[in-house]
Amino acid sequence: MIIKSFELEKLQKSNFHLIYGNNEGIKDDIIKDVYLKNFDGEVLKYEEREILNETDKFFSSLLTKSLFEKSKLIIISRGSDKLVNLVTEILQKEIIDTKIVIKCSNLDKKSKLRYLFEKEKNLICTPVYDDDSRSLNSIINNFLKDNKFSLSQEIKNILIERSKGDRINLKNELLKLKNLSISKYKLSTEDVLKLSNLAENYSVFELSDNYLAKNSKKVSNILNENNYSDEDCILIIRTILSKSKRLLKIRHELDNNENIDQVISSFKPPIFWKEKDIVKRQAQSWSTNEVKEIIYKINDLETMVKKNTANSILFVSNFVSNY
Repeated sequence: MIIKSFELEKLQKSNFHLIYGNNEGIKDDIIKDVYLKNFDGEVLKYEEREILNETDKFFSSLLTKSLFEKSKLIIISRGSDKLVNLVTEILQKEIIDTKIVIKCSNLDKKSKLRYLFEKEKNLICTPVYDDDSRSLNSIINNFLKDNKFSLSQEIKNILIERSKGDRINLKNELLKLKNLSISKYKLSTEDVLKLSNLAENYSVFELSDNYLAKNSKKVSNILNENNYSDEDCILIIRTILSKSKRLLKIRHELDNNENIDQVISSFKPPIFWKEKDIVKRQAQSWSTNEVKEIIYKINDLETMVKKNTANSILFVSNFVSNY
């Protein structure tokens, strides 16, 4: 049965809930507001592969209850059609006092898991789509009401534009403004532009990812479109360094396992699904020794930038433009 994300009052009627789509913020909100709020039972979190690798252990945790335990909430991340048989088996056991939430990325109409949840009346299926300006504006207004401070519509529009359609980033920026409002009665547009660093961070992360993917054309476009400060240069260097260290770990694993999709899917901490394609390109663009050499050069670059801040953007631009 399909239940929209805004029909939260209906979500309590089922012990099985599939949430699929690309909007991680709505998924988090549903779990927090519907399932975790006022919940005093045991919360268990799994990745799909953990369950499939140890199905007997999962069923044991599902069926076992202590004398002091009232109920269970099981949250399964990165779900796929591989869970269909498992869901069917659990339904046959008629387990009570346990709610199971499955989070998936986008599922097409041919998905067996999606079809099962849409068809069965005792199962709930909720698609979550990208936030539009209207829903983001509603989030801002609710936040302002709950925290008892106000923002002009111009400031709201800036926050919506900079959030890039992601409510998680929007909420992070709202928290910053809330903290600033404690010491400053009225917030101005200038305050928001100084405090909110979403647009700059997006370009920094994008620059770092495309540098490691050897996408020279994209790197050039990003450099031309942004006016980076000295502080931004340090952020760029450290972002590339952090991503390079992750890439080195991936390359070490690829030296022992040539299945790149398997390595990326099983990597810990988990790689966000939106990053997987570009991380794969990065891993295919460099050898293990080459990544080590990058890390050495980045450390040298940071030392150089700190000694000569006046030319920091020149140093960084030359570095990311040349492989």
